[in-house]
Amino acid sequence: GQEINITTYNLCRINMFLHDIDYDKFNIANEDTLINPQHWDDEPFEAIVSNPPYSIKWEGDDNPVLINDPRFSPAGVLAPKSKADLAFVMHSLSWLATNGTAAIVCFPGIMYRGGAEKKIRKYLVDNNFIDAIIQLPDNLFYGTSIATCIMVLKKSKSENSTLFIDASKEFIKVTNNNKLTDENIEKIVSTCYERTETEYFSKLVPNDAIAEEDYNLSVSTYVEQEDTSEKIDITELNARIAEIVAKENTLRAEIDKIIKEIEG
Repeated sequence: GQEINITTYNLCRINMFLHDIDYDKFNIANEDTLINPQHWDDEPFEAIVSNPPYSIKWEGDDNPVLINDPRFSPAGVLAPKSKADLAFVMHSLSWLATNGTAAIVCFPGIMYRGGAEKKIRKYLVDNNFIDAIIQLPDNLFYGTSIATCIMVLKKSKSENSTLFIDASKEFIKVTNNNKLTDENIEKIVSTCYERTETEYFSKLVPNDAIAEEDYNLSVSTYVEQEDTSEKIDITELNARIAEIVAKENTLRAEIDKIIKEIEG
């Protein structure tokens, strides 16, 4: 692995030791993943898990060398200087083995923003690299309440389609945060693995249809939201209104009769 923040880097190494993983069984580098990637001799990788920082700044097209970097050049454009999210995605894709899978936690904005990010999404969709987009619940991670997504990448898919999963309601409340239970995780993983469609939860969308949506990868574009509002029976409502009107007319007639008797 690789981590630029020295504190996070050291915490990661400590975590390895706490899980009885000896130092010769892992290789974590303290460097800038985008500008100075390590592990060139180790890639490609069959499994990649990444939680990059959201929308951080990077050199981008200020550095003329990066557009020719083999990790970024296939898309023909660099991620914006103010939002490096898709640069991390392209980095993971570049180091992914042909038979591998990458899961990257992403800021939702990269799924629909225009400009260079749209061009990179187009490259990913047109080349059939995106296996699934999973919308997670909000308030899952410590220190932030935003709802994040997971982008799953593969290089050897069996069909030209992308699975969209709306897991935004798959959680339990624990103090001030939301938490995925084992059952929630199993539902998400099994749906992703079996590529099944479930109403209001998952939808398998042909890549051509994604292109027609201007390469928008937001889960809400493809998975219909369940209408949880109260259902109203119009026939029953009209009957109740008619009953109320009839009672009102009867009451009005009785009042008119009483008034006439009083007036003599």
